Amino acid sequence: MKAKIVLTAFVLAASPGIALASCSWGKTEAASCAPGSAWDSDTQRCEVQTVG
Repeated sequence: MKAKIVLTAFVLAASPGIALASCSWGKTEAASCAPGSAWDSDTQRCEVQTVG
């Protein structure tokens, strides 16, 4: 009986930490590139725009 109480208390105490750790899974960040550059989806980074 005491072991069940200890195990239950541990699971309840650890649950928020586990939920918080997996909270950002599957999400993407939204950011903008600096002026004069644009997002390149092939390289997955901001690239300087060239005129010409």
